[in-house]
Amino acid sequence: MIFDEKQCQLGEGPLWHPVRKELFWFDILGKRLHSKARHWDFDDYVSAAGWIDDNNLLVATSNAIRHLDLTTGNHGVVVPLEDDNPITRSNDGRADPQGGFWIGTMGIEAEPKAGAIYRFYKGALRKLYADITISNAICFAPNGKTAYFTDTPTQMIMRVALDADGWPCAEPTVHIDLRGTDFRPDGAVVDATGNLWNAQWGVGRVAGYGPDGSFFESFSFAAKQTSCPAFGGNDLTTLYCTSAAVGVKGTEQGKTFATQTRYTGQAEHRVIL
Repeated sequence: MIFDEKQCQLGEGPLWHPVRKELFWFDILGKRLHSKARHWDFDDYVSAAGWIDDNNLLVATSNAIRHLDLTTGNHGVVVPLEDDNPITRSNDGRADPQGGFWIGTMGIEAEPKAGAIYRFYKGALRKLYADITISNAICFAPNGKTAYFTDTPTQMIMRVALDADGWPCAEPTVHIDLRGTDFRPDGAVVDATGNLWNAQWGVGRVAGYGPDGSFFESFSFAAKQTSCPAFGGNDLTTLYCTSAAVGVKGTEQGKTFATQTRYTGQAEHRVIL
């Protein structure tokens, strides 16, 4: 079903705030953060967030990671993000179980290998992976020992082992190989039992994969360009999904969807500044 009728040119980054019991999501091209009740406008592209406390979010823009006060709408720079590179913007991101915040960048026109993936942790930003074209599917196993991510054009979702502080401690390996299919991996989230749920661009679905990477179920949505899922609701069994209207026609394109599932998500992790 449609959760919210607002049409996003490029919906992304849904975040169920576990304290507020409220869904937030972005329209990257609209430079806007949405909730059901209100919205917050920015001067730059905005794409992903983590929660700090009841009233504050960490938000990734095209040139900085910012601290947003939801009550006042004020936001200030916490740390620059590729602010010396005018061709890139932020894209997919999520907080990890250790309190870090991973954020990927990409070229505004999807320029090949223009982006990267970073981790912000306790005040410092470190580049993890370079030469990324379209960063996506950043999510984490419940035990905090594994991170997942993709460079969408490769059609491979990677996995990497993490140390106790949440830093990669090995080389990434292929977790889900979608090469040779029509499935383009976009945003993803991991549920409480370790299943990875991946929105697949262009085919209107969120696909579930077990901890071993094997496919077992999918949910279909009316919008073709499904972009990112999130679990939420009071018991974390509602699967939300954003979508994009850019480049396609139809009244349901770009809207935010929700469906009830028999799966339980993880509560989104709190960012430690």
